[in-house]
Amino acid sequence: MTGPTTLLTGIGMGESARWHGGELWFADWRAGTISALDAAGNLRRVTAVPSFPISFDWLPDGRMAVVSGSDGHVLVELPHAGLLPLADLTPISEHPWNEIAVHPGGNIYVNGIGHDYAGEPQHSGVIALVRPDGSAQQVAEGLAFPNGMLVSADGSTLVVAESYAGRLTSFAIAPDGTLSPAGAWAVLESSAPDGICWDGSGGIWFAEVPGERCVRVEQGGRVLATVQLEQGCFSCALGGEDGAVLFMTTAQWPEVLDPTAENTGRVVGLRVG
Repeated sequence: MTGPTTLLTGIGMGESARWHGGELWFADWRAGTISALDAAGNLRRVTAVPSFPISFDWLPDGRMAVVSGSDGHVLVELPHAGLLPLADLTPISEHPWNEIAVHPGGNIYVNGIGHDYAGEPQHSGVIALVRPDGSAQQVAEGLAFPNGMLVSADGSTLVVAESYAGRLTSFAIAPDGTLSPAGAWAVLESSAPDGICWDGSGGIWFAEVPGERCVRVEQGGRVLATVQLEQGCFSCALGGEDGAVLFMTTAQWPEVLDPTAENTGRVVGLRVG
């Protein structure tokens, strides 16, 4: 691997990176938007979202599902109508909701941190299951600041990054969409995993803010590769024409939390093979 290349500068706080339809999609939490960056470096704003945290994924029919985190709603994109409400998660938790992962069968998983951002770390995070009809139920609890989340291609497993616990935690997905704890997918000592993505061969890349890096691990926790960066790394996605480019969203930490600070966010890319 050679060094990472800066592809885009001047964004606020890039999160929820996804490769979709030949473009890199990401949410800018400071701008309150979802945008897409094409291979030529052209950036287009896709939509605005009412509140942050913002995360998104695509349903099997191609519609985009979006988490509007602070107001606790899951929205669905409808052609010529924009984002419309699908589910209200506030009866489950009134605290901010965070990341989303769509199951191949159409169910949606959304995690929430279970407490306000200020204060001591808590093991109060939850995961909600949202069905296609908009009904929602809690299916996991006791997580230590759940962040990035993935569903395996065969739909049997959900993996969530617990930032405060330094681990990737797995759940078995039942036919009705409910979850059963399956233990630690990987213990990541001295790490705080944020966004995650599959590496294409059964492993996972995780972004880390305090360590200013993106790390590839296999199940069990053995480190396969580390990409050291110049800023905190919030999310990552594997993509490009051949699926061999690791895209990472970064920003200066903790300066990015200051609403009066300049936009230091970047999108960087690295060919990882």
